[in-house]
Amino acid sequence: MRTFAKRMFDQLWTRKTQLALAVRIASAGVAAYTIALALNLMLPLWAVLTSLIVTQMSVGRSLKASRDYMLGTIGGAVYGGAIAVLIPHSGEGSLLALLVLAIVPLAFIAALNPSLNSATVTAVIVLLLPTMHHSNPLDSAIDRVLEVTVGALTGLLISFLVLPSRAVSQIRVNGSKLLELLSAAFAELLAGLTRGLDNDALHRIQDGIGTAVTNLHATGLEAERERSMHLSSGPDTGPLLRTIQRLRHDVVMIGRACVVPLPADIQARLARPLADVSKAIVTYMVAVATALRAGSGPADMAPVDAALHAYGEEVAAVRRDGLIRGLPVDAAERFYALGFSLDQMRQNLNDLKRCHGNWCTNADASEKIVADTPEKSAA
Repeated sequence: MRTFAKRMFDQLWTRKTQLALAVRIASAGVAAYTIALALNLMLPLWAVLTSLIVTQMSVGRSLKASRDYMLGTIGGAVYGGAIAVLIPHSGEGSLLALLVLAIVPLAFIAALNPSLNSATVTAVIVLLLPTMHHSNPLDSAIDRVLEVTVGALTGLLISFLVLPSRAVSQIRVNGSKLLELLSAAFAELLAGLTRGLDNDALHRIQDGIGTAVTNLHATGLEAERERSMHLSSGPDTGPLLRTIQRLRHDVVMIGRACVVPLPADIQARLARPLADVSKAIVTYMVAVATALRAGSGPADMAPVDAALHAYGEEVAAVRRDGLIRGLPVDAAERFYALGFSLDQMRQNLNDLKRCHGNWCTNADASEKIVADTPEKSAA
């Protein structure tokens, strides 16, 4: 029983960020309902739902969700209330026409700017709720805005006070995961130089990397939003995110060069240097990922430089021995593309070293929260 409990605790601890979010959402819902009842709001349901919507994974994301939902709600309430008051309607037919007039323009605006999609829902509620509760549209619009305001402010306050999670901390975790994905893909791609890789294999190797990059950049925007509002401090997220993006491009280019295996005689000459390059780069990227997640010191780049230098010397020897002259044009192009991509990767890994050093130097500052206590980097 004790072993089972320990295993369950370990499983929950590895998901502590998600568990903290669940606690925040539950707290926001309960608090919003309590406040709505205390204020005698007509429909506490909307306050509760709004608090659940705006309570997000990080403070930066909660800020954006609150802003977007409030703007959409106020716009929808004003528009829905205005057409309900200014355009006379009685009976189901006229109400149906008014409903179309409310939905079409707001749905079009939401299609152009999805962050305002709550405007359409709010306008519909403002129009239809009076027919159910025998109230007037103006009161319906005011009630809707009050309910959403209570929910949004409650959710935002809970995001700050209850197990708060900062986007800066999430960048450490998400960036580390992406570097590990890239290192694993890089190792498989270089191994493919001896057997070739078809398109299905390339897609399998790089599966999930694109989604991870998109999520990392979204988290970066949230972190910069927190920084701009002085909710957290630390290094600029842009250089780290751009460097990881360039490393992803390097992996893509290396994948294209590995579609067809190298000729047997060139393989024999380059097998050992390429194996050393693969081991050195993978070890370095994993070490950076581990250190970035923990907020510890920089990894050693020297083995990468040594391995790439040895590979460059062997490539020069292969060219001197004339092994490239008899290659078909497409094979020669892939051979040179591989060398160019590895050289580009060396530069980007040096950039990664500088970015990581900056994040290590600012490890404490990046977790410092205005008017709050610092969080652990794994939060």
